[in-house]
Amino acid sequence: MITLERHLAAWAYQNAWANHRLLAACAKLAPGEFAARRTSFFPSLKATLNHIVTVDWMYADAIERALAGREPHPDIGRFYEPEEPFATVAELAPAQAAVDRRFIAICEAMGAADLERPVAILRRKGRVEEELHRLLAHVFEHQIHHRGQAHAMLAGTAVAPPQLDEFFCANEAELREADFRALGFTEDAVWGR
Repeated sequence: MITLERHLAAWAYQNAWANHRLLAACAKLAPGEFAARRTSFFPSLKATLNHIVTVDWMYADAIERALAGREPHPDIGRFYEPEEPFATVAELAPAQAAVDRRFIAICEAMGAADLERPVAILRRKGRVEEELHRLLAHVFEHQIHHRGQAHAMLAGTAVAPPQLDEFFCANEAELREADFRALGFTEDAVWGR
């Protein structure tokens, strides 16, 4: 029987895979299209994908600090300075891959006792705490939400958006083999076998 911590680890792998697929497609854009103004919550692919990585940095830091028994970061605004640290997909993709690996490592290392561990963040309204399992679900949903926006923006270009709407169905393993090779993932690693 799969545990919640194993499912969260699989979700971390899935987010890394989806980010890899989306950024690989964005890397095919013609010059200027990454930063071109588009309709969405953020006004461009560049702004949307930079937002994902900067928010991920903030949450990964908060979780790592909590798991190490350290105090929360004293100024989370630093994760957003500048708001868009990467001008190109070539610069952004390795940073996203690195933070995705941090989430995988967090999920692989946590045990059942960690699921309800409080994670503190110092926000404008003060110190807030969220249980780790809820915060991880929030992080993954945040990525899904904004990847969907980027996917829609990409559909308005000459580059076809990649399929991102599956969650590692067993009967579709062959469809992700090449991506898994590129990422160094295996089905056994995802499912903890």
